[in-house]
Amino acid sequence: MQTNRKSLADRLAVFPRLGLADLPTPLEPMQRLTAHLGGPRLWVKREDATGLGFGGNKLRKLDYVLHEALAKGADTIVSGGVVQSNSQRQVAAAAAKLGLACHLAVYQGRLAPPAPEYKTSGNAFLNRLYGAQLHDVPWTGDRNAAIRALVDDLEVTGHKPYFVPYGVSNALGAVGYATTIAEIEAQAAQLGFAPSAIVHCTGSAGTQAGLVVGAAVAMPKTRIVGIDIDAEPARVQTDVVKFAREASGLLDAPFDEANVEVVAGHAGPAYGVPHEATIEAIRLAGRLEALALDPVYSGKGLAGLIALIRAGRWRKDEDVIFLHTGGAPALFAYQSALCI
Repeated sequence: MQTNRKSLADRLAVFPRLGLADLPTPLEPMQRLTAHLGGPRLWVKREDATGLGFGGNKLRKLDYVLHEALAKGADTIVSGGVVQSNSQRQVAAAAAKLGLACHLAVYQGRLAPPAPEYKTSGNAFLNRLYGAQLHDVPWTGDRNAAIRALVDDLEVTGHKPYFVPYGVSNALGAVGYATTIAEIEAQAAQLGFAPSAIVHCTGSAGTQAGLVVGAAVAMPKTRIVGIDIDAEPARVQTDVVKFAREASGLLDAPFDEANVEVVAGHAGPAYGVPHEATIEAIRLAGRLEALALDPVYSGKGLAGLIALIRAGRWRKDEDVIFLHTGGAPALFAYQSALCI
């Protein structure tokens, strides 16, 4: 059987995108954090620098997903998440930029507000600033049911809504996120190193699925390591496998379930609740590298990476990339809980 030898860039080129994200994002050394931890050589992929609406990793997915929305004639974008969802904020910003109405199902009850400012500042404030219409709904554990119900309600009233899943995580979103690997492959080669691993926070699974599929084509020797931040590692693993398998079909790319690694034990007591290791990681990133990590996603991702380094996962002469998924606005909603 002949192997499809097309490059990742060629595979991605057939999928149209809007250009919402400012790309490529920088790949930078973290020399001070490397010295503090005693190796390995650490790098950061700055997905917080994608631009629109304070940036973040979801904009790569939205570039592709919302192209489909416009092609289908949508006049309204519908998505959802918790009060301080980074995904909701990026959806709201993209909708505003495109001149589309935006309705968001805001899940209440998944976590107790960790600070008095939780419900009004940070991402919640930006959602209102970007003009999204917010619909409070109870958290049931089903991430997409309330979003789909909102789509149905809007259709009845004559709108043309487009469903954006929780976390912008589906097969097309994963295809969009594979573009990160295409960038890292070129940037690492220019900088003269081959990363042993790319480490990131994982929850709704689309980001990790895209990384796994992209790496299978362009960086097969680089391990993709997802740090579970939902305290649901089995569910995350299942979803990554599902989206990666679907995305690999779209890209005509290989997929091996053995390449999906979800690391448990670093989510703290629950989703959205920062613990001591999260706060340490946020402090270290800020004071050593001037990076603003959030307490729900990127802070827990770095906490997991630090724990793996301290456990001896990599040699000092290896190179490891930390994927900064963004989320800085949430810091302001957690300010009094972080004691920084």
